[in-house]
Amino acid sequence: MNPRAPQFDSRHSPGAFTLLEVMIATAILFMATFAILGLVASTLHNARALQGIEVDAGMLAAQLTLTNKLYEGTDSGDFGDLYPDYTWDQENTPITNGLWRVDFVVHHRVGRQPVDTSMSILLFSPDSPAAGMGRGFR
Repeated sequence: MNPRAPQFDSRHSPGAFTLLEVMIATAILFMATFAILGLVASTLHNARALQGIEVDAGMLAAQLTLTNKLYEGTDSGDFGDLYPDYTWDQENTPITNGLWRVDFVVHHRVGRQPVDTSMSILLFSPDSPAAGMGRGFR
């Protein structure tokens, strides 16, 4: 036997891992990764559930601009099943030559105290009838 030739012991090699050890380490890594991903997903879900949905008058203004018809007077309503605790009021006032001022108020009750948010916009609507010809919009 040549003393310079490397000797291999097939039973145990001190510098390598066995296939079983690698598979166990990989399984532990995947279990930890999926546990962390599940925790992050549930935390994000809970954070979204805690956020309150704020309804503002901009939603009404966006809907009003789709009709391009305004009538002098007031109108009111609610948001239906989408936002059941909210109601709104609207007042349309002609200024001059197709220019209108539209005032919105969104009402909501938090506990025992009413919370009102308001917004006023100027809207150019030359196709709207002259002042005094009708009420509401639709």
